[in-house]
Amino acid sequence: MNELKPIKVKPKTGNECITANGFETGYKLIDFWKWSISDIVENATRERFAEFIVGTAVGISPDQLRVEWDAWDITTDSGIKIEVKSSAYIQSWGQRKFSKISFSIKPTTNSDSDTTPKRHADLYVFCHLKHTDQETMNPLEMDQWDFYVLPTCKLDYFSKNQLTISLNSLRELASQVNYNRLKDEISDAYNEQKCHEEEVNGNLSL
Repeated sequence: MNELKPIKVKPKTGNECITANGFETGYKLIDFWKWSISDIVENATRERFAEFIVGTAVGISPDQLRVEWDAWDITTDSGIKIEVKSSAYIQSWGQRKFSKISFSIKPTTNSDSDTTPKRHADLYVFCHLKHTDQETMNPLEMDQWDFYVLPTCKLDYFSKNQLTISLNSLRELASQVNYNRLKDEISDAYNEQKCHEEEVNGNLSL
């Protein structure tokens, strides 16, 4: 069998019809979207929605489709590699108490030949859905979120192999910012990461 290359996916409108035996079933792709991802409070969907939020802050086009298997979540037009994580007090299921806020920072391998786990992105954006009233909770409202931005070097200094970080620990490393400040914070964190890499590379060349 010939090698199967990655599939190039084109953006869809939602109006594409689901067919059987060449005939329309009466359902469209948008019906699947409504059925499967309307609950943006649910963990997996909220994580993807948080990626989209960060993407909108840095001005990515919706036509720049998400790639599930990438080693990081977003690449900006200027080449900044961003990993996005989210956490929330309120979940879709019934709860006796609010969820504890923590974020995954697990180092990963990027390919079969990459055997040493590491953090591949230039920086991390931690998205905290902070709202605590279930009746008025709406993740579409950016005022219900806080954001924390860290260059990857700061996470590595915090703990190179740690799997998660708590909200309290995160607040010791980064300042809370709102959505309107997110783009500038990402730019600042990227510059800090590049300065760190240049310093390390300079020391290695001595």
